[in-house]
Amino acid sequence: MTAGTDAHERAVLDKAAHENFPVAPFFVPRAWRDDLMAVYGYARLVDDIGDGDLAPGGRDAELLGLDPEQSDDRLTMLDAFEADLLRVFGGPTGPRHPLLCRLRPTVRRCGLTPEPFLGLIEANRQDQRVRRYGTYDDLLAYCELSANPVGRLVLGITGTSSPERIRRSDAVCTGLQIVEHLQDVAEDLGRDRIYLPAEDMARFRVTEADLARPAGGASLRALVAYEGERAGELLNEGTPLVGSVHGRLKLLLAGFVGGGRAALRAVAAAGHDVLPGPPKPTKLSLLREVGATLRREG
Repeated sequence: MTAGTDAHERAVLDKAAHENFPVAPFFVPRAWRDDLMAVYGYARLVDDIGDGDLAPGGRDAELLGLDPEQSDDRLTMLDAFEADLLRVFGGPTGPRHPLLCRLRPTVRRCGLTPEPFLGLIEANRQDQRVRRYGTYDDLLAYCELSANPVGRLVLGITGTSSPERIRRSDAVCTGLQIVEHLQDVAEDLGRDRIYLPAEDMARFRVTEADLARPAGGASLRALVAYEGERAGELLNEGTPLVGSVHGRLKLLLAGFVGGGRAALRAVAAAGHDVLPGPPKPTKLSLLREVGATLRREG
């Protein structure tokens, strides 16, 4: 691996510091940290492909065996990335992209299956075709692809999967995804995407033009508060997951739940006006929410 390729890989992994929750904190075992970062690198790059946020120059396309000029063709890139993913799980040659090379030992060590990884790719394909969601159920179905696989992979890495834990994990991951959508209303609109259900926008008398304003009016802020309550209910539904495990995994999962709750508090502290920019929690707020989650599930 060249120095340039290593730096390219690191640039993707460094984005972990900007997530709402700690991705692979220092207190988890080193093997878990390596595996969690391998999964994060995969998920982050898939989203970057789907969002058109790849580094300039076409390096990722080149690494996937495409012409660098194809870097802007998102569906072609996703197809190439899926083909490279399948090399992780077998075949005469290994994967080409360094982030998938990093993933291969994790898949083998933890016995992970292709399905969660393929779900994340399909979610990004859907982002190229679907720009609006009519109902809340439509949005939940999207989150089943875009968010829930990540939690299932965490359970797989830590060897703690069970039907009940998966159900709780899905609730947490969907809640986290909805919180992120609320934080990013303006950014998503810039990509011609709206993740606020159309039926809810109509109920609160919010139009697409309202989302393009520099600040949110009373109706939009009421809608954001309503969707925030729904996200909070999902986080509450999933929180018993934290109490079902022990040791450092309990602290890790409390970090995910606490991160979502801290982000919701940041949205509320902004008066539910998310248009000027994504409201972000402070580290102190995150620590408080993690502590509260651990006390509840101790």
